Amino acid sequence: MTQLFPGPIVPTPGLADLDARARDIFRRVVESYLETGEPVGSRTISRGGVALSPASIRNTMQDLAHLGLLDAPHTSAGRMPTHAGLRMFVDGFLEIGDIAEEEKRAIEARLAVRGRSFEEALAEASSVLSGLAGGAGIVVTPVREGGVKHVEFVPLGGGQALAVMVFEDGQVENRLMRQPPGVTPSALQEASNFLNARLRGRTLSEARAEMGVELETARRQLDETAARLVEEGLAAWGGEGDARSLIVRGQANLLADARAREDLDRVRQLFDDLEQKGQLIGLLDDVRDAQGVRIYIGAETRLFSLSGSSVIAAPYMTGRQKVLGAIGVIGPARLNYARVIPLVDYTARVLGRMMDG
Repeated sequence: MTQLFPGPIVPTPGLADLDARARDIFRRVVESYLETGEPVGSRTISRGGVALSPASIRNTMQDLAHLGLLDAPHTSAGRMPTHAGLRMFVDGFLEIGDIAEEEKRAIEARLAVRGRSFEEALAEASSVLSGLAGGAGIVVTPVREGGVKHVEFVPLGGGQALAVMVFEDGQVENRLMRQPPGVTPSALQEASNFLNARLRGRTLSEARAEMGVELETARRQLDETAARLVEEGLAAWGGEGDARSLIVRGQANLLADARAREDLDRVRQLFDDLEQKGQLIGLLDDVRDAQGVRIYIGAETRLFSLSGSSVIAAPYMTGRQKVLGAIGVIGPARLNYARVIPLVDYTARVLGRMMDG
């Protein structure tokens, strides 16, 4: 059973504020909009089997607009749900089923390929979700809690080196870095020995804090090129977003779904939003605490208030219920919630099992 957690609480009318007629018309408007992406007129509702005149339907739709649940993009157009209206629909009307068995098998097969690195497995999960659900797939990596076991610098030539960090839990992280001019094999070994002596057994966050204090000491104790290697290596591991990496796949789906110039403008704004990785990671970190599927619609988050996008995300966790990170889908507010929610939930659960195994 998919457990749902709403986004931030925003004061909106509740179902108790609507009579049976208003509820029925509201539900039909939203369902039609989510299917077509187009504003819905009274005649469309009338042809759908509602035993009311178009004039009566228009009056009810006007009442719903006054409550802030519907809006009209243009004077002569039909109505479409506001973000508050979508929130009420998701919380009060949405019927969520299960995903098809063939989709379950596809998710499991794509994520079960062995021999991948940790980040490759997460990127594959993001791609799978993007392909099945549409929109852009997003995944935030776990906070690294295992202690450092070994550090090594590998020369690659062309002024580059590979900084390799092996953790006690068996995970390996590689970072491409600049190799200072004049570096010799002995300087590489000296830098590796220096870091191994100080970082072994510490978590990555502890290691950064420790070495931040000791950098000046390192410059005095080491050969100049080895000291620069240590500094470049720490910069490679301590770059922006390193502790909470964000993987995004399927941005092209957002462009393919854009139906008008207004949509393209929103997609451009969404692309700008996706560049704000620190804020997006913070949003997904809130999902980690929910332990269920969480939904954010448009203006419910400051990050997506301009693009009007929606986020459906869930934490992935080990069999011992230890939360590792979060995975989800970002797309337009008219996402197919009934389809995407169980897809996100199932992918998160499979990913958690794969990470645990």
